[in-house]
Amino acid sequence: MTILASYLPITDPTLIFFVVLLIILFAPIIMSKLRIPHIIGMVLAGVMIGQYGFDILERDISFEIFGSVGLYYIMFLAGLEMDLESVKRNSNQFLVFGLLTCFVPLVLTYIMASTMLGYSHPAAFLLGCIMASNTLVAYPIISRYGLQKHPSVQLSVGSSMISLSLSLVMIAALSAAFGGYNDTPGILFWLWFILRLALFIIGSIWLIPHLARYFLRRYSDAVMQYIFVLAIMFLSAALSAAIGLEGIFGAFLSGLILNRYIPKVSALMNRIEFIGNALFIPYFLIGVGMLINVRTVFTSWHVAWVVLLIAFFGTFGKALAAYISSLLFRLPQRDGNMMFGLTSAHAAGAIAMVMVGMRLELSPGVYLVNDNMLNGVVMMILVTCVISTLMTDHASRQIILAQNRDSLSYPEIPSPESGTTTTAPPVDDEKILLCVKYHEIAPQLLSMALLTRNQRLNRGLVALNVVYDDEKSARNRDTGLQLLEQLQRQAAAAEVGMQTQVRLASNIANGIKHAFREFNCSEIVMGMHVHTERNPKFWGDFIQSLYNGLNRQIMLIRFVQPLNTLRRIQVAVPSRAEFEPGFHRWLERISRLAGQLDCRIQFHGRQESLVLIAEYINNRHPSVRAEYTPMVHWNELPRLASTIQEDHLFVVVTARKGTISYKNALERLPDELQQYFSGKNLMIIFPDQYGDPKEDHMSFTEAQHHEETSLYTMISQLIHRKRG
Repeated sequence: MTILASYLPITDPTLIFFVVLLIILFAPIIMSKLRIPHIIGMVLAGVMIGQYGFDILERDISFEIFGSVGLYYIMFLAGLEMDLESVKRNSNQFLVFGLLTCFVPLVLTYIMASTMLGYSHPAAFLLGCIMASNTLVAYPIISRYGLQKHPSVQLSVGSSMISLSLSLVMIAALSAAFGGYNDTPGILFWLWFILRLALFIIGSIWLIPHLARYFLRRYSDAVMQYIFVLAIMFLSAALSAAIGLEGIFGAFLSGLILNRYIPKVSALMNRIEFIGNALFIPYFLIGVGMLINVRTVFTSWHVAWVVLLIAFFGTFGKALAAYISSLLFRLPQRDGNMMFGLTSAHAAGAIAMVMVGMRLELSPGVYLVNDNMLNGVVMMILVTCVISTLMTDHASRQIILAQNRDSLSYPEIPSPESGTTTTAPPVDDEKILLCVKYHEIAPQLLSMALLTRNQRLNRGLVALNVVYDDEKSARNRDTGLQLLEQLQRQAAAAEVGMQTQVRLASNIANGIKHAFREFNCSEIVMGMHVHTERNPKFWGDFIQSLYNGLNRQIMLIRFVQPLNTLRRIQVAVPSRAEFEPGFHRWLERISRLAGQLDCRIQFHGRQESLVLIAEYINNRHPSVRAEYTPMVHWNELPRLASTIQEDHLFVVVTARKGTISYKNALERLPDELQQYFSGKNLMIIFPDQYGDPKEDHMSFTEAQHHEETSLYTMISQLIHRKRG
């Protein structure tokens, strides 16, 4: 043992990194056996290997760097995953809970410190500010359970930012009272601080969206996008620290601003979460554990008494605020448990505040924070991290079980025959077929499929490339294989399975329809042809034959800019669309798209259709920001062209001939789209049509070609031209 101890602590960077990776690897495995959240395992492992434990590792500069990145990552992810629409709708609740979770523990801790511990009023106030703030140490548990958008989680994240901001401002004021900020006390400090804060927030809100739109529109490389996002986070954190606030405030603010530009199910979001959860956040947790000196509790009863009082009153104050808020908002107890669990932990933010106090002198040689307070705060971090992770994990399980018990309710739709209402059945036969041909638009089509798929069903996608069976088939097949391999990598980055097939066919439409049946798909996502010099027709060579010969939903898409830069979706709905069998399928898809992109969606249609659309969205997607504009007649479609901006997506819900919502005005749709909506982001939806689906009787020997124009129409047009 003596020989082994001579090699400790380990100072070689390679071995330090190796030991940390072993902890990150095995801590979750061991903790899962003990049914303890693995976050506690990370913190306890840090205690054991640190200088106050077995002194295995030296806390070198890597722990400071990676620890800071991990803390920024936690706050940045919290901002990215916030439901901003929910924040707007429940702003009063956020403010109430934020004020309660800040000032209740502050007041209780201040009274305790000044009376029971005999601290000076400034020291007691500093300790109260530390306990008023909190760190979202247990937030990775929320991500693992998929509860990021649960109301209690949103309340906890928003209130944490409010309490943290107030605490940092009060610490800055305390420091100013001692001349800690450039010897500018009093009103001058406050004026200068408020000015810097306002400039920082306004500048970030204006600059970051412009940079994000410019960069994401022009560069699609995965590495470049990730580095760009990381650079924005660190720049915001650095500027936040420069104005007197901690960098975590800037990291959270940048996450909020980039929220709508990084969809939750995108490959970019997956990369951000993966790298953070795999490396930076565990490094931060281990580094926090290495700062904790458990031995101080046993050296003196006074230190143990300080730790007990600080941990109890701070935690009790957070619990009191959480449960009072849950009663005020009429939330179930499990939501109160979640709010308490997420807001009760303290970590590096508390240490940073203590470090500020250690630099402030009450008198020459006497500092605001003494060793007892420092040891008490550090030990309090361990206690509150354990309480927070255990309570958050327990509350997450309660919420998941409650959600599984609750049955889904489906809105009612009218029946055109009876005039009564019927309950819409759940649409769970979801399997998307992605038809791709052009390298320019295939990645965007995959992004559309990823954003509109049902994550709970977690079903894979099918990517299909159909090649003409001619003399060029071998070369075209190789090109198709390369394209599908690229898409498969993109889907894998988003952790979505994908089946691929290159199919030879003498008729493209028949090839797609046969593949549709073989893979048992529910709908098709495909792009509109982009090479007009090869085919001047709007629908291309085979699309009309496809949608006339297939009675399931088809989404035709044309993009002129990336999906994640869209600000609004505008949807034109034909009259009686609510009577179509596929009404709920297309409405569900574009509602998911609007929710993932966090953009507004505006429906144009008849009043009776808009009422049912609004009811469906309010029941199934309450966070979607939807607007409803009456459109009396389909002839008003060209008028919408003036309202479609370059960062809008125009969606046209059309219909096949002979269906309930079909009208003669739809014959003019290709000409109107070419004339009025050229160069716009466009989606055309052919909804499901059941009854006697043609694809059920399709065979390889049956002719599947459908003329784009009927013989009667051709004769009428010929007579009209002759008369002209």
